[in-house]
Amino acid sequence: MGQFEATVEIDRPVAEVFAFLADGTNDPKFSPRVLRIDKTPDGPTAVGTVFTSTVKDAGMKSRREFKITELVENSRIRWAEQTKNLVMAVDGGYDFESISDTRTRLRIFNVLEGSGVGRLLVGLALIALRKDGPAFGNRIKAAVEAS
Repeated sequence: MGQFEATVEIDRPVAEVFAFLADGTNDPKFSPRVLRIDKTPDGPTAVGTVFTSTVKDAGMKSRREFKITELVENSRIRWAEQTKNLVMAVDGGYDFESISDTRTRLRIFNVLEGSGVGRLLVGLALIALRKDGPAFGNRIKAAVEAS
């Protein structure tokens, strides 16, 4: 098990950043690995909302299902992966901090865990995520600022 995290400052008010990321279906706008994402049930995201996605990692497609476990408006979002894959994000989230009326500091993190052979792959996945961390944060920044 290990953790990845990244922090970025976004030139938008915290309420806009929170709304964009709480929607969940915006993930393909900043994560090229997300090929498709759906939300159940329809309507605003709340604790218990499930996002089901198809992602492509290392050339392989897989299905992922994440459940929102905590949602505090303009403050934090937490999720946990419900599907069993080789490498899973068993805990993850966003932390939002308003640093001015027009600027937000966003921290994203994921705690990864391996299952079966995935236990051997967690370290490699974390290295890749940590290396991409600043770019990932900047992709989120660009997507939010463009919305």
